[in-house]
Amino acid sequence: MAKSVNKVTLLGNVGKDPEIRSTAGGTMVANFTIATSDRQKDAQGNWQERTEWHNMVAFTRLAEIVRDYVKKGSKLYIEGKIQTRSWDDKETGAKRYRTEIIVNDLSLLSGREEGSSTGGGYSKAASPSTGTASFDQRPAAAHEDYAQSAEISDDDIPF
Repeated sequence: MAKSVNKVTLLGNVGKDPEIRSTAGGTMVANFTIATSDRQKDAQGNWQERTEWHNMVAFTRLAEIVRDYVKKGSKLYIEGKIQTRSWDDKETGAKRYRTEIIVNDLSLLSGREEGSSTGGGYSKAASPSTGTASFDQRPAAAHEDYAQSAEISDDDIPF
């Protein structure tokens, strides 16, 4: 069989606070949407902006990260794969479809003032199979605090 690729890379903003739930088996699932924008010229030569909404699904540890750090307005870098689910509508019996991005990797790009109200940041750079992740939980220092802590006296030098 020929090799194929199913990989998605998105950089966008979260549309509303994520929905967090657990499956019957106890697996945590986070559902949220990301908006991306594109600009194109119309027939008259005017720039038109078009927004595309993407349905995201994160599982297990990534769902926990989304729960703890992602809020409406957060800017995220997402890597994942496209998956389309289908089911029969209980009311009408019609076949329904939903295309989603299964999140394999994410990086929180916005600071506290840009949507996320919690401290710290998160960038998952490990493979999904290892389940390892690292994140910085230190509060962001104000510029004055940083300047104060950066002053070094002779007493600070170890020799």
